Amino acid sequence: MLIVVDVWIVYWWCEGNMFADDRHDVCQVHIFFYCCFGLEKPGCYMFNALKAAGFHRSLSDYSLFVRSYQGNFLALLIYVDDVILAGNNLQDIESTKLFLSRQFKLKDSGQLKYFLSIEVARSRNGISLSQRKYALDILNDTRFLGAKPSRFPLDQNVSLTQSDEKLLKDGSTYRRLVGRLIYLTITRPNLTYVVHILSQFMDKPRQPHLAAAYQVLKYIKQTSGQGIMLPSTGNLQLQAFCDADWARCKNTRRSVTGYCILHGGAPISWRTKKQTTVLRSSAEAEYRSLATTCCEITWLKNILKDLKINHTQSVTLFCDNQAAMHIASKPVFYERTKHIEIDCHLIREKFKQEWFRHPTFELHSNRQIYLLSH
Repeated sequence: MLIVVDVWIVYWWCEGNMFADDRHDVCQVHIFFYCCFGLEKPGCYMFNALKAAGFHRSLSDYSLFVRSYQGNFLALLIYVDDVILAGNNLQDIESTKLFLSRQFKLKDSGQLKYFLSIEVARSRNGISLSQRKYALDILNDTRFLGAKPSRFPLDQNVSLTQSDEKLLKDGSTYRRLVGRLIYLTITRPNLTYVVHILSQFMDKPRQPHLAAAYQVLKYIKQTSGQGIMLPSTGNLQLQAFCDADWARCKNTRRSVTGYCILHGGAPISWRTKKQTTVLRSSAEAEYRSLATTCCEITWLKNILKDLKINHTQSVTLFCDNQAAMHIASKPVFYERTKHIEIDCHLIREKFKQEWFRHPTFELHSNRQIYLLSH
């Protein structure tokens, strides 16, 4: 049994301020990850060790373990055989490392800079997350490093279907490329929509699908260094933007749900997903998008609660469809809305509990698109 643990130093929330600078009010945080070798059941060994150390597993995310005692807080996140540990007390972290060192072999690797193909850069303005090296590796493997850059990941008038032209002779190249693009969306919200479209043709890719994927590569060549900036200033208010593209899929005529959730002005959750059923109105599509966003916000608030981040204020939920907003606010069910009664009950219950609130101004579609893409 051998487990290697690397230790980095970063910074955590301090007095409601994320990623503070090197002043006296800074809360130091150590982060480490481990790699398991030769373990038949590494999860059981690690779980028992963490339980003995006083950690409790989060009910919202089973890979998250937290410990809070006398003002000291530790959070531990496990991904397969990699682990991240963060806390606000150096002594508590050192004692936890000492305890784990008796169970496993540890190795100190200094400050966090690279983790699971995600590059971490820290400054006084905050922490930047990017996958520049991973993006350049994709371009190098596909021989697109010398390609002409593109300003857009997908042309506006392009519409891909399952019957476009001829099938590719070898679809494995397309599947491998789209799979790598999916992982790239971890720090690239602006690629989520186009990658969602490309991933629908994994079983039988055709030539136009591959051409669209190559267009994404040209866009990545133009924006290889883009990522997410987690600012060190600002409040920790949750904001959510949701939208729906009614009957967008030409093959099934299903609508597409899209949302982006910000925390402290930084995106922390985003998604584009085809809805499960065909809908007869754009209002219903928008309302189902509201319901999906509502569920995601509920989960995020539970995660913040586990991380001891107090978020008592209502979440600002932006939607550009007046009909969907009226359905959410009116307690009366009409004939046209009885088939979405479950979603109505879900959203109205959250509004009644003041978990969410609508903004006092109308958000137009073009403004919402700008907010989601910049």
